[in-house]
Amino acid sequence: MSQKYDITMKNIFSDMADDIMSYFLGLQYTKIDELNIEFARVERRDSDMIFKCTTDKGNVAVHIEFQSDNDEKMPYRMLRYSLEIMEKHNLLPYQIVVYIGKNNVKIENSLSYDFGEQNTLDYRYKIINVGEIKYTDVVETDYYDLYSLLPLMDQNRRKEEGEKYLERCVEAIKSIPIDINKKKDIAFKAEILSGIVYKREIIEKVFSEVVRMFRIEESETYKMIIEKGIEKGIEKGIEKGIEKGEKEKSIKIAKKLLEEGMDIDKIAKITELAKEEIKKLIN
Repeated sequence: MSQKYDITMKNIFSDMADDIMSYFLGLQYTKIDELNIEFARVERRDSDMIFKCTTDKGNVAVHIEFQSDNDEKMPYRMLRYSLEIMEKHNLLPYQIVVYIGKNNVKIENSLSYDFGEQNTLDYRYKIINVGEIKYTDVVETDYYDLYSLLPLMDQNRRKEEGEKYLERCVEAIKSIPIDINKKKDIAFKAEILSGIVYKREIIEKVFSEVVRMFRIEESETYKMIIEKGIEKGIEKGIEKGIEKGEKEKSIKIAKKLLEEGMDIDKIAKITELAKEEIKKLIN
């Protein structure tokens, strides 16, 4: 079953924008404004993140897409997005796909053809494979928002160490010298994203102490998800979120959340189902 991590995507990743542009891209900018573009004509979806950045080379639109599976159509989508960005905002797009999938990345990053001087295309965008980023490279920096991605990083080490690697990530988050509320938020995001590469029982075991220590339910991202519902879902099939009073939809969502490793207490808060009713869904 392919895993789609589109849970209120902007809530999960928005705080990372500055760190992604500085750490991953080495982009120097003095001003940043978020641009809201709905690609209604080509995809009928919202972009993940688009920012207008003022750089020493002029204004650009930094477009960041998060991808958890290998979409063979990605180059076509990105090209269509770039055209809409230029058309709507008259800005040159700087496009990045941040790959957070479990499997090795197999996405092409270019489209080209050449039928002579008057008919050519040479289009490219940048792909960042989070699994190739070394754990030590990140924890030795002060890009703390990126710590939410630690469970997805260092693919070879993660596979070799298994559960111990996830424990290492949790310890790193607990040790961040920042405000406790910000730390809660980072821990909650890391727990959600861990579900891409770890089984539910391992996540519950490793994060149980963190939940008690931080009371993660108080994190700002958690509150946003509770208030807004799950807008796009943990996995394909949960696209409209939670609607109060519709029990059948709540049960369907609860089943999906169980499959993706979320604990019963959190599912009860999100779906407003009784804990005993959720426990029956496990079997």
